[in-house]
Amino acid sequence: MADQTTFRSIMGNYPTGVTVVTATTAEKEPIGLTVNSFTSVSMDPMLISWAIDKNVSTHDEFVHQKGFAVHTLAADQGDVCMLFATKGTDRFSQINWETSSRDLPVIAGYSGLLECSVFQTIDAGDHTILIGKVEEAADSGKKPLLYHQRTFGAIPEAFYEK
Repeated sequence: MADQTTFRSIMGNYPTGVTVVTATTAEKEPIGLTVNSFTSVSMDPMLISWAIDKNVSTHDEFVHQKGFAVHTLAADQGDVCMLFATKGTDRFSQINWETSSRDLPVIAGYSGLLECSVFQTIDAGDHTILIGKVEEAADSGKKPLLYHQRTFGAIPEAFYEK
């Protein structure tokens, strides 16, 4: 029988990349959060997905947006990951960022950037899955940040050797 402790242990032992997803409120204020539930969905059309906990204070703002930006964080952005995972702080006052041509907050230093329009939202238990259609993409060429067992780091060099 499956239980939450075993499920959490298995998922915590599964290495993932780390993203920060950003958008703006109706008042044009930037919002963002750390997300590791990010994945590609389709190449044609280009679709990605991520999930947001229904208890997150910005849940409704993200779910009702027309678009969002997904930043795949660079290996040296562990501090950005932690900042956007921390509650009750003015995140955007502590980083370098700018507004894109799509009116989305873009954090400096990313590994990759996907600016998306909302394609679909799906109710999924205690989360909402957002599927985004990729409208703009930028790849900095930087190595990505990896998350495994509550630790951040770069992908080991052995993975780049051929």
